[in-house]
Amino acid sequence: MTTLSEVSDAWLVGRARELNAVGQHSDASGQRSTIREADDLLAEAQRRGEPRIVGQLLRHCASMRLTTPGLVDSADPLLDELLMHTRRHGLRVLEADAHALRSRRALIGGSEDSALTEVAHGLAMLDDELVPDRTLGRRSWERLLATSLIDIGLVLTQLGVYETADEVMTRAHQRIRESGGPHEIAVHMINRCRMLLGWGLRLERIGQYEEANTRFDTASQIAVAVEGPWRESLFPRVSDRPAAEQVPVLGAAHALAQPRIEYIERLEVLRSLDRAIHPREEIIVAIALSRCLTRADRSDEAVQVLSDARADMETDTSEPTLRISLAREHAQLVDIGGRPAALRDYALELETELWAMRQARLSTLVISLENSRLTHKHDAITRQALQDPLTGLSNRRALDDRLETMLTAPDAQPLAVALVDLDGFKGVNDRCSHAEGDGVLRTVAMTLRDTLRVDDFVARYGGDEFVVLLPGATLGAAEAALQRTTEAVDSLPGEVSYGVTLSIGVVAMRPQESAAQVLARADAAMYQAKRGGGNRVVAFSGVTATPPSSPPAEVPTDHSVWIPPDAL
Repeated sequence: MTTLSEVSDAWLVGRARELNAVGQHSDASGQRSTIREADDLLAEAQRRGEPRIVGQLLRHCASMRLTTPGLVDSADPLLDELLMHTRRHGLRVLEADAHALRSRRALIGGSEDSALTEVAHGLAMLDDELVPDRTLGRRSWERLLATSLIDIGLVLTQLGVYETADEVMTRAHQRIRESGGPHEIAVHMINRCRMLLGWGLRLERIGQYEEANTRFDTASQIAVAVEGPWRESLFPRVSDRPAAEQVPVLGAAHALAQPRIEYIERLEVLRSLDRAIHPREEIIVAIALSRCLTRADRSDEAVQVLSDARADMETDTSEPTLRISLAREHAQLVDIGGRPAALRDYALELETELWAMRQARLSTLVISLENSRLTHKHDAITRQALQDPLTGLSNRRALDDRLETMLTAPDAQPLAVALVDLDGFKGVNDRCSHAEGDGVLRTVAMTLRDTLRVDDFVARYGGDEFVVLLPGATLGAAEAALQRTTEAVDSLPGEVSYGVTLSIGVVAMRPQESAAQVLARADAAMYQAKRGGGNRVVAFSGVTATPPSSPPAEVPTDHSVWIPPDAL
């Protein structure tokens, strides 16, 4: 039997996606079972430490909890970890998705203001012309971007900001069309269908019935088109039944577009399948079913369906706009005080006022979005001033600032400082073009960043030299960590590294030592590694017995005479 330690990173992500899809259409027991398995996948990803894989697993584990009754609160630490993790590793698309999920969480908790702020942050992060992550590959990166856009679109739908939600969903569609598989296509079409139905119900409330019917008709057409990708998706399904009989929102789309008596049985089955699991679907299906029952002159049953749905939604605040649509539908079927016309006039006045409030919410979103854009623009300018444009690492200026801060901090020790130089890099530029050389530098930079701890600071020092600051690391621990990095670069495929290896010198910071002094010692250790043949780490420590008047002698950490690692 294959264990988790034996499967590939791609398998971990693929299985998590599958569990997420299955969990959304399972009962409470099934949802908790899929979450337990997903947590095991996350633990394995964290053991391996690949940042992009960990980020995706965190995203799936948090998302699954947000749709599981009783486990929503347990998503909070995962969402916090996802946000911090993506910031540390520069995973911009996943960071935007973290904001979208935090926005969804805020809505579940009834905090619309927080939801607006979070979704504005996420949307602003995706405004720029994003550069695909080469490590993930173009298709996987496009899929992540589409997922983030969809999550943002869903929150905007819940907030009732349908125009912006429609724009975001359109952007997601463009990404999915280029790189999505059947499952991604099916998920997107279902979400778009859900958005259009919510939009149509909202338009009805202000008397714009023609516009509402246009939304319902489009949703019904999408419900037909989704049948193909649905059959090849990851959703649990009965193969000989259409998607409209298994996905509540699709069945409701047909009934809202054209209420018919023959839809009643289907909607009753769908309502029983998804009751108390997805509030959105329960409300939409209840409204669709009540209209079909009314068409069949079964008004009492229609009223009961709506009453049951309202009772189920009594304590749920995650769908404020749809809750009002449900209450309106119920009121229209119940004759209160014998003055339905007066009540309709009163309700229309209220709805007009609510629509004006919705416009205010849209304005708030626009302002929050603009503020977030300005903040991101300012942050980007700051990053550019402190960032090496080729590798994306911190530059010499940022290194000087960080090192001076660490050297003067009262709790700075232990601090290890390493200087990294590439073996054979000049030959790459001589044999190949500078474009290939630049690619090698980017690859090495990424390997340095990904194989070290998140708190370690990596900067490009100049040319093919890098500096690493390892706060809290003893010299022995730093040497071991950098040795793993050296081995990681050495094991890269030849067509990626062009045979380049690393020579690393690492030293421990001394009390009262200046930045220039500690870097000079690290440089001396690096040249010792070069003279030993390269592709190795040399660690120097000072001998305290050396008289103060003469320069401190340097010796290896574990031996009185330096011995190349290969000879040990």
